[in-house]
Amino acid sequence: MKVEFTAAQIAALLGGKVEGDQEAKVWNVARIEDGAPGMLSFLSNPKYIHYLYETKSTIVLVNEDFEPTETVKTTMIRVKNAYESFAQLLAIYQEYTSNKVGISENAFISSDAEYGDNCYIGEFAYIGERVRIGQNVKIYPQCYIGDDVVIGDNTVIYAGVKLYAMTHIGKGCIIHSGAVLGADGFGFVPQPDGTYKKIPQIGNVLVGNNVEIGANTTIDRSTMDSTKIHDGVKLDNLIQIAHNVEVGENTAMAAQVGVSGSTHIGKNCILAGQVGVSGHLTIADRTIIGPQAGLTKGVGQPGKSIIGSPAYDYVKFMKDVVRQRNIDKLENKVAELEKKLEELLSK
Repeated sequence: MKVEFTAAQIAALLGGKVEGDQEAKVWNVARIEDGAPGMLSFLSNPKYIHYLYETKSTIVLVNEDFEPTETVKTTMIRVKNAYESFAQLLAIYQEYTSNKVGISENAFISSDAEYGDNCYIGEFAYIGERVRIGQNVKIYPQCYIGDDVVIGDNTVIYAGVKLYAMTHIGKGCIIHSGAVLGADGFGFVPQPDGTYKKIPQIGNVLVGNNVEIGANTTIDRSTMDSTKIHDGVKLDNLIQIAHNVEVGENTAMAAQVGVSGSTHIGKNCILAGQVGVSGHLTIADRTIIGPQAGLTKGVGQPGKSIIGSPAYDYVKFMKDVVRQRNIDKLENKVAELEKKLEELLSK
C-alpha cells in the first residue's frame, strides 16, 4: 500500500518548519546517501553533511540549528532532533500501514474465547479455549494461541508464533515470527540405568507490558510458578530463556543469549550477543555483560561490567588481553635474561 505524505503534513506531525516545497510528497524512506525521488531521509551526524547537497531524496529532516554552507536543492524540515523525529515518523507510518482489523473466516476461535474491539485475527490462526484477548490486538496468520492464554491490549503477535497454554502476555507487546512461549522446561532426572525420567512442567510464562520478543526466541514454562519477563524487556532473535528464569524490567539481550534455569537477572541489564548464563545465579541490576561471555557465578554488585569465559571484571579483562598480546616479548626477554644468568654463573 502506497501512502503519501506532504512536507507540510510531516512538519505538522513533528512540530517542524518546512524550508522549500510545502507540497513535496514522499512515500518511503532512505538513507541520505541512497536517496531517490519520493524518499524521506534525515541528517543528524555531521559526517554525512556533504550528502545533503547531493542527495536525491525529496525531503530531508535536519536539526533546527543546522546551517548549510552550500545550496540545498531538496526540501528540508527543521526539527529539534532529526534522529528522534525520524524514529517518531517511522512509528507513525508503521502504525498507519499495519492497522489491520477483522477476523478471518479461516481462523479457528473456540466458542468460549473472548476478544476485544478492533482486533485482527488472520488466516489459519488457532485460538484455544477460555482465551482472553484485549482491545486492538493483532494476531497474524498461522499463530497458535493455547488454552487459557491472556493477551493484553495493543499487543502484536506476528505470523507463526506459538503460545502454549496459560501463557500471559501484557499490554503493548510485540512478539515476532517463530517465537515459542511456554514450551516445557528442560527438566529430567537421571535414572540408574542411564535413562532420564521427565519432570512434569506445570507452571507458565508471564510477560509484562511493552516487551518485545524477537523471531525464533524461546521462553520455557516453569516447573512450578512462572517464568517471568518483566515490563520493558527487549529480547533479540534466537534467544533461549529456560524454566523459572526471571528477567527484570528494561533488560535487553542481543541474539543467541542462553539463560539457564532458575537464574534471576536484575533491572536495566544488558547482555550482548552469545552470552551464556549458568543456572541458579543472581545478576544485579544494571549489569553489562560483553559478547560471548560465560557466567558461572552470580554478580552481586549493581552496575558492574564483565566479559570473558568465565566472565570477570571488564577492565581487568582488557588489561589481561594486553598482557597476552605481549607474551611473546616477555618470553624472549626471559630467555635473554636466562642466557645472561648462565654466562654470569659460568664465570
